Amino acid sequence: MDRNGHVHRLDDISQFAALGIRAIRYPILWERTAPGGIAGADWEWPDERLPALRAAGITPIVGLVHHGSGPRHTSLVDPAFAPQLAKYAGAVAARYPWVEYYTPVNEPLTTARFSGLYGLWYPHGRDDLTFLKALLVQCRAVVLSMQEIRKHNPDARLVQTDDLGKTYSTREMADAAAFYNERRWLGWDLLCGMVGPEHALWNYLVQSGIEPNDILWFRDNPCPPDIIGVNYYVTSERWLDHRPERYPEHHRGNIGGVPCADIECARVLATPTAGIGPLLQEAWDRYRIPLAVTEAHIDANREDQLRWLLEIWEAGKQAQLNGVDIRAITVWALLGSFDWNSLVTRDQGYYEPGPFDLRSPEPRPTALARMMRELADEKPLSHPVLRGQGWWRRSSRFSCQPVATPLALTSISADGHRLVGKQARPILITGATGTLGRAFARLCRERSLAYQLLSRHEMDIADPDSVERAMARCKPWAVVNASGYVRVDDAENDVERCFRENAHGPAVLAAACARHGVHLTTFSSDLVFDGRRNDPYVESDTVSPINIYGKSKVEAETSVLERHPGSLVVRTSSFFGPWDQHNFVTQALAALGGGGSFQAASDIIVSPTYVPDLVNTCLDLMIDRECGVWHLTNGHPITWVELANKAAGLAGVDASRLEGLSIAYIAPRPLYTALHSERAMLLPSLDDALGRFLHQRGEPMQDEAACYPEPVAR
Repeated sequence: MDRNGHVHRLDDISQFAALGIRAIRYPILWERTAPGGIAGADWEWPDERLPALRAAGITPIVGLVHHGSGPRHTSLVDPAFAPQLAKYAGAVAARYPWVEYYTPVNEPLTTARFSGLYGLWYPHGRDDLTFLKALLVQCRAVVLSMQEIRKHNPDARLVQTDDLGKTYSTREMADAAAFYNERRWLGWDLLCGMVGPEHALWNYLVQSGIEPNDILWFRDNPCPPDIIGVNYYVTSERWLDHRPERYPEHHRGNIGGVPCADIECARVLATPTAGIGPLLQEAWDRYRIPLAVTEAHIDANREDQLRWLLEIWEAGKQAQLNGVDIRAITVWALLGSFDWNSLVTRDQGYYEPGPFDLRSPEPRPTALARMMRELADEKPLSHPVLRGQGWWRRSSRFSCQPVATPLALTSISADGHRLVGKQARPILITGATGTLGRAFARLCRERSLAYQLLSRHEMDIADPDSVERAMARCKPWAVVNASGYVRVDDAENDVERCFRENAHGPAVLAAACARHGVHLTTFSSDLVFDGRRNDPYVESDTVSPINIYGKSKVEAETSVLERHPGSLVVRTSSFFGPWDQHNFVTQALAALGGGGSFQAASDIIVSPTYVPDLVNTCLDLMIDRECGVWHLTNGHPITWVELANKAAGLAGVDASRLEGLSIAYIAPRPLYTALHSERAMLLPSLDDALGRFLHQRGEPMQDEAACYPEPVAR
């Protein structure tokens, strides 16, 4: 909450309300509000936030402990945890008696596994007894908390969340899979008073060291949820295989001393599972308690975030048609999340945006926010990228040799949800012979984004009739102008052609896109600046080019945004990438690695840009329908010779024959053109980019199909 800034932004609530949501899981956390006990509680923040939610027409579902043990003085295996949380829960209910919905402890079973069985979270247990103690303590805390809450609001309702997955396996691992599939219900079973000697896991509980009376306490004090909250992720469904050697090392382990592999189904099963739909049916059949999907999120590119939400939404609607009482779908998390790629075991600042992206000065709505609004208003979903396949259904998803789908596995075809079809409108990409255009085509294919890559012969962007014919023929929803005149020195003596390609052409394209209601992304340069400063330039800095190429780009920026204000104009520079042999970093490493010398400018400071990062970010911004000028680089001011030296060091190449010098160019060059952004720095660091470049370089720049009109089921 501190990292995402919501602690300090009351205005977020009005942005949340604008999405059309009717309820929100909202944290009034024990460890923030009353870490030293009720007497010293600080109610200022919830006193402000809960009434604000109420005034905005949003029902809060109050969470008291999200993950972990609450305040530092207690833990998940501390018997005092439950009565102490209950005391805090009672104080919350007494102060806000109008609050109806509570989740005293989020995901007790999942938290117990991570804290007591896998050793990831405090108290870092790695045995069944610690796991079960942590589970029983949390479930007891839920029961006692609801008892205290209902003293102040007898109508208060329990929304009990947990991850709901399923485990599949080879025949040899069937017993382990059956155990996991029974264990996934244990938290809800305890709360419902369903665990006694007849329960499938009774012997496991007792033999692990749990006292029978501690189990039977729940039968005597049942607290069934009013709504069961199902959390579901692409990692929720698992595959167990007795052949660990077939899988990457980090998926190998053992169960009960038997070597095996444990991997998410999406990465290995030849035919995808049916997803959350059958799991919702299983939960309904077991409990006959209303359900809600209380977390639906995937860490992926923007179009796959949209596709994941659509798949969850459609599964929920279908479950309703099948007679399942589904009350809600929750998009988690509105403000994104930090370091969940490591289950918050590493403090790296890794950020996953959600409906809002926090890397801008204020939360920036993404395409997910627009989709939420459409779902809330029951409007047709408008985004063309929804017709593509999510990565979990594409052939590129496999991290090892695919496994034939077991006969017992309920599955659906790789075609995915109902919006996949042959009428997906494409992204039209110009510059078929250039590095940038080909990179866009490559990554569109990888991301299952329909595209058409056009050469100048197929569409001359400076010819209005040619542009109009191509627009009519391709019917794109977005255009990427990756073409242009790029020879900076030649431009000094080829002014007319440079301006035709770099200024007049983009203006013609912008006018056509405006007429057709099509988003346009086009590229400018750091050379629009004169280099007379020693701090990175931001978007609002005054442009003052000192060469013909830079002047052509300034004219393009102005004319494009005048004709089509909804266009995205990306200033960037100093490309390097893994798929061509002509960029600076590749040439420097080739020369030095071959024992030769290499010369580079030591007096010009730039901010290099890794082409895959640039293209992926542009596609996300395009899907978000962002517009205006945006600086996109990997954000590290550096001279050319320093860049060569850094790349050589990371590659383990001898840089002793690297020479820095001042190069006399035909076209005057500004000495400092490093770019920063006041809108958001969206690309990873230069060191991170160079590391990935060194891993990926040498991958062939495949002959991209010029036309990829629809997602292909393989």
